Amino acid sequence: MNAKRAVTTVLATATLGWLTRAAWGLPAQIGASRAQVRPYAAASPRYRNQQFHNSDPGSTMLPGSETGILKALVTRGTAGRPRRPIPLATPLAPVEAADVAVTWYGHSSVLVEVEGYRVLADPVWSRRVSPSTFLGPSRMHPTPVPLSDLPAVDAIVISHDHYDHLDMATVRQLVSSQKAPFVVPVGLGAHLRRWRVPEERIVELDWDESTTVGALTLTCTEARHFSGRGFVRNTTQWASWVLAGPERTVFFGGDSGYTPRFADLGRRYGPFDLTLLPVGAYDPRWADIHMNPEEAVQTHTDLQQGDATHGLLVPVHWATFNLAFHAWSEPIVRLVEAAEDSGTTVAVPMPGQRVDVTKPTAQTPWWTALG
Repeated sequence: MNAKRAVTTVLATATLGWLTRAAWGLPAQIGASRAQVRPYAAASPRYRNQQFHNSDPGSTMLPGSETGILKALVTRGTAGRPRRPIPLATPLAPVEAADVAVTWYGHSSVLVEVEGYRVLADPVWSRRVSPSTFLGPSRMHPTPVPLSDLPAVDAIVISHDHYDHLDMATVRQLVSSQKAPFVVPVGLGAHLRRWRVPEERIVELDWDESTTVGALTLTCTEARHFSGRGFVRNTTQWASWVLAGPERTVFFGGDSGYTPRFADLGRRYGPFDLTLLPVGAYDPRWADIHMNPEEAVQTHTDLQQGDATHGLLVPVHWATFNLAFHAWSEPIVRLVEAAEDSGTTVAVPMPGQRVDVTKPTAQTPWWTALG
């Protein structure tokens, strides 16, 4: 009996320790509460019944699909992972920022250069995208460069508050290593305040509102998505972003399902020299809030006022975290085929690689051998 009790005690202690590690830091990671967000969100015309809303109503998941998704998670094995290690490029950071260029660090983390300015968008440097540092989706490749080695940036832009786009540890390090403002959708600033980002470095914008950094204009624009870091959803706004200099303009899509509203953005703010659009983590069960590769090409066309051949499309939101059930390289295989059919020019950088839109180079299909 004593032996059984001892075993039971050891198992209980181990379980408690595992749960403690998994839950460590959860309140801070989750961020601000609904009550803390509400004073900032309530002034938005899109905030009703304590929630933000898409212009085109949609579902975050098809009704009744939860059981199938849980089964797929349990049985997917290595699906969504490459067969070989993902190659990394050595990041380059010229002394002077280019007219139009982008460095992709993986998933949706990019450093955009527009007419001498640098904008860091959706920076996530943590190993996991989860409220827990012990559980949740983890990186399939290392970060190409330490966060502290980034050049000085002029603005830090966030698209929404999901863990794969807004990372507490990264934000806290950027507070120390950079001096730039955090430009975020309305309501999201409450998370930053919870994490002790100085008030003077927080700029909150609603859709179609703008701020300037020197001659660069940053405009918060529409997306079709949702928000939430805990059990309560849509308490903060989600967005895409227009980064416009006097002559050059870049569109950062963040995370979104397809919507004809992108054509409205194209007419209002486009055409664009560069579009950065999500192509991964799609599934028919959540098609309203995550576009697939063909829809990304259509979005690029809409943003270019119907001219698919204008500008360069660079895909984001793929390769780094396994967040869906498609094969690892499938987003790019489908994207390249759809782009060829429409005449869209696409560049697919490897993590860490810089693409200068004004100095095109031959595309190497580095992803094909990885599966």
